[in-house]
Amino acid sequence: MGKDVLSILTAQHWFHPFRNGDFELDDLPHTERPLGVDMDLLKQLIEQDPRLTTRYLAERLGCSHITVETHLHELGKTWKYGVWIPHELSPIQLQQRVDACMELITSHRNYQWLHNLITGDEKWMLYINYTYHRQWLSAGQTAVATPKPDL
Repeated sequence: MGKDVLSILTAQHWFHPFRNGDFELDDLPHTERPLGVDMDLLKQLIEQDPRLTTRYLAERLGCSHITVETHLHELGKTWKYGVWIPHELSPIQLQQRVDACMELITSHRNYQWLHNLITGDEKWMLYINYTYHRQWLSAGQTAVATPKPDL
């Protein structure tokens, strides 16, 4: 009939209360959670621990998790993963890795050790399902690296 005409489903939805004997035309109070959030407390919680989930924040602030997510996006926060690194290395371990790499590069010039490597067709893999947490970060801010736990 046109784009400004009421759809059949909307008319049926409006007619349903009248069919049940409810002739009240005023809006009734809603039982939903309030939309207001204490922005200062939200900022403080995110600055203390950027890995808090929206559901935890919603429980803490007394609102829905969608409301928390909306307010976090208004603050310019995005939900990003940090860099996954194998494990924390001490400065000595870092230097040992650099030394080993430099030795391999220089020895490759003298001796073609890379051509003498023998590989097999058997593989093994240790599967441990680590939990990997995202962080709420401002635009342009980099995420904190997360070291893998020891095996």
